[in-house]
Amino acid sequence: MIYLQNCTYINSETLEFCNTDILIEEGLQGNIHFYHQKPADLQLNEIIDCKGKLVTHSFANGHHHIYSALARGMCAPKKSPANFYEVLQYIWWTLDKCLDKDMIKASALATAIACAKNGVSFVIDHHASPMAIENSLQIIASAFDEVGVSHLLCYEITDRDGLDKAAQGLDETETYLKSHQGLVGLHASFTVGDDTIKKAVGLTEKYHSGIHIHIAEDGYDQQHCIDNYGCRVIDRMQKHGLLHFGKNILGHCLFLSESEKKMIANSPSWVVQNMESNLNNRVGYFDGKDMGDRIMLGTDGMHSDMLQSARSVFLAGKDHEMMGPQAVYQRFRKAHQYIHQHNFKGDAANNLVVLDYDSPTEINASNFTGHFVYGLTSKHVQHVISNGKLIVKDGIVTTVNETEVLEFCREMGNKLWVEMLK
Repeated sequence: MIYLQNCTYINSETLEFCNTDILIEEGLQGNIHFYHQKPADLQLNEIIDCKGKLVTHSFANGHHHIYSALARGMCAPKKSPANFYEVLQYIWWTLDKCLDKDMIKASALATAIACAKNGVSFVIDHHASPMAIENSLQIIASAFDEVGVSHLLCYEITDRDGLDKAAQGLDETETYLKSHQGLVGLHASFTVGDDTIKKAVGLTEKYHSGIHIHIAEDGYDQQHCIDNYGCRVIDRMQKHGLLHFGKNILGHCLFLSESEKKMIANSPSWVVQNMESNLNNRVGYFDGKDMGDRIMLGTDGMHSDMLQSARSVFLAGKDHEMMGPQAVYQRFRKAHQYIHQHNFKGDAANNLVVLDYDSPTEINASNFTGHFVYGLTSKHVQHVISNGKLIVKDGIVTTVNETEVLEFCREMGNKLWVEMLK
């Protein structure tokens, strides 16, 4: 067990501050216990002095793409994209087709390390590797387990590479769900036909899971649906019975009508906002008005820093949702509510982050959210405890050799870039 001494503990839900010692149990369902003084008879693995530090629940990412981890610094695509569809076609769909199993492993290890060092101990990921589908989710899961970051994975089922690939995606999903917590992934309405949606819904029902899908990230998704199915995207999803799963995660949700937003709000589905990715792809701004309060935050593969993501939501969204610091913080923490509501494992009380926050001004319960959006950054993450295990100590990952992993990642990145130019 780990013992944190002299903590300033912040309850992540109430933001109540208290000075305490914390005993941390190990395990997926481990708890924490508060003491004013360390009991003499405790058998401890590690004692960490947290005097002057803030301790709170670690972070969660509601929508990631580990397959993009090796994209950083790659050369420009063969054709400069003129719109969002071409961004997918010439960048991301080119990249994912080049991934092999070693590249997937490298991507997962790099992402898990980055998440851990940024205080993120739980990741919800949406994966695609059309030429290396079989066992891809297990490769990712094993890499995340090695680093010590909990996860909720899915494979991005799509018809865009042919119905045989869609069938392989369905098979990979079922194989994984037989022995792991996970979701049923679909790419987006404009790349999945009715038959594939029906099969995905069937899998979701069979394994009591949810659908993780991109919804109206760009206007193209809506226009394609109208042209090919005579309805809008949410209407199509509703017709297939997709919206009634409480574990659903609907990504982006930018180009929705008021009636579509209300349909989502009246369903048990969750929405995930990805502000920086939307800015990067120039597709517009998220507006959660009339969509209910089941909205969490993700990074969409842009990076693994949830504090940065939250600040972007606050700053870039000021003119669109006019959200104050308190509302942004609540949305930042919604992923935990999603995880706990559906009894997914890996985000119990024994997931903590220790922040060495050197504020020049007082910090307390009443002004914490102001510090959250204007002061706290990932540089303040000193220690991270995941499922009761110390996976980051003094900013260094303890579970894997980061130098060796990054050498492997660079090797795989160079290999990927060569393949993308062929």
